[in-house]
Amino acid sequence: MPKLTTLPATASTEEILDVIKRDGALIVSGLLSAEEIERFHDELDPYMEATENGQDDFTGRSTTRTGALVARSGQAREMVMHAGVVAAANKFLEPYCKRIQLHLTQIIRLKPGQGKQMIHRDRWAWGQYLQNVEPQFNTIWALSDFTEDNGATQVVPGSTDWPDDRKAEPEEICQAVMSAGSVLLYTGSVFHSGGENRSDGDRIGVNITYTLGWLRQEENQYLSCPPEIARQYSPELQDMLGYEMGQYALGYYTPPGAPGEAPECITTAHAVRDVKAGALGGEALLESSREN
Repeated sequence: MPKLTTLPATASTEEILDVIKRDGALIVSGLLSAEEIERFHDELDPYMEATENGQDDFTGRSTTRTGALVARSGQAREMVMHAGVVAAANKFLEPYCKRIQLHLTQIIRLKPGQGKQMIHRDRWAWGQYLQNVEPQFNTIWALSDFTEDNGATQVVPGSTDWPDDRKAEPEEICQAVMSAGSVLLYTGSVFHSGGENRSDGDRIGVNITYTLGWLRQEENQYLSCPPEIARQYSPELQDMLGYEMGQYALGYYTPPGAPGEAPECITTAHAVRDVKAGALGGEALLESSREN
């Protein structure tokens, strides 16, 4: 039976990516304090408790999935922009893009009686059209202890290069057993799934995922966190939400209005902060587009 590597919160980006490239997943312990976990619950438990169970086997008929975390929680915003996690996501995805963006935020609560989820790849959000490109860097933050009994995430280490139709054998699967405050980091290509909750309590994790700046996001951040809300955040978080060009000329828009009232063909950042109207994405992105 394989076992996931666990690294301390002080692990470097290089140490994290060495394991990710080998296994496709690992655990980093101690990224959240007890106080931060409590703050998260204070801010988001009302939304989680109001969320209905899933309506199909994949989302989980005894599972709730609560989104829009950036707009709803200061603690969630800090988790999205965690310096160590973002550094690893940037480094891992940089061969395939000039800018990364937030793909989704979701509280996943497995209630007692929830069965095992189908083993899958998260990159299948785009179907099986992308080949030879790694589109995602994923995280699941443990808000409660993840145990074998309460449905700790199932992972198939070393499966990132498998064909899509390869089936994992039971002896190839392990679970991301970790204490509250730890984080499972994994790629979009590693096979995994939610586990079976055989306990009498909830298993609560927070799925925060990053993707290539030129791909469509799974959670539509412009609707979950529209400009009138995003304007109050830092430029770095605005950019992570997708309020910046994914590549030169990719994602520009023209504000509605009377003739001459607004500039034509401007960067997405114009929707959330004062920016200079001009080249679509800037000269740096134009030059990188020419190079590629």
